[in-house]
Formats: sequence, C-alpha cells, structure tokens
Amino acid sequence: MADMSPIFRRNSSGQNPTERLVTLIRKPGCHLCDDAQVVIEKVCGELGVPWEQKDITQDQRLHDEYWEQIPVVLVDGAQHTFWRVDEQRLRRALTE
Repeated sequence: MADMSPIFRRNSSGQNPTERLVTLIRKPGCHLCDDAQVVIEKVCGELGVPWEQKDITQDQRLHDEYWEQIPVVLVDGAQHTFWRVDEQRLRRALTE
C-alpha cells in the first residue's frame, strides 16, 4: 500500500471526513493561534471536516494541560501539533 497513489489511500480508515473533528486550543490575543486558525479553516473547509475552537482561559483542564504549547491542534481528540500548523501535514492527517 505504500506505493499506492495518495488518491487511492485517502480515508483508508473508512472514516468519512464529516466524522472527523479538528480542535484548535487557543487563547485570546495569540498571533500564532490566529495563524493556526487560518490554516485549519482552509484545510477543513476544503475537505468538509468540521472543526471547533476552545479557549484555555475558559477551561482550567485545558489550561493546565496545554498552556505552554498553544496553539494546540487535536485531530479526533489526539494531539496533532502545537505552535505552528503545517497545512500539508494537517491535510495528510485528515485524508490518509
């Protein structure tokens, strides 16, 4: 399968893009968070993947877990990346 075109590998997990969820954990006034949101909006919009954002200043558990890493991006509840979001890496995570 490693030699197979990415077109044919897409969603090999059988998961429909609308069943995926990207979560952006951020805080107000964070320029890296704003940059991450632009990438997430683009990729998720193109793929039809829902996304949400959560504010660490409104959730103590998220603050305790992620305050040194924001912005943090979760894909289906698992940490995908932090600080900077690479568009191609996020796209691959959502399509392979």
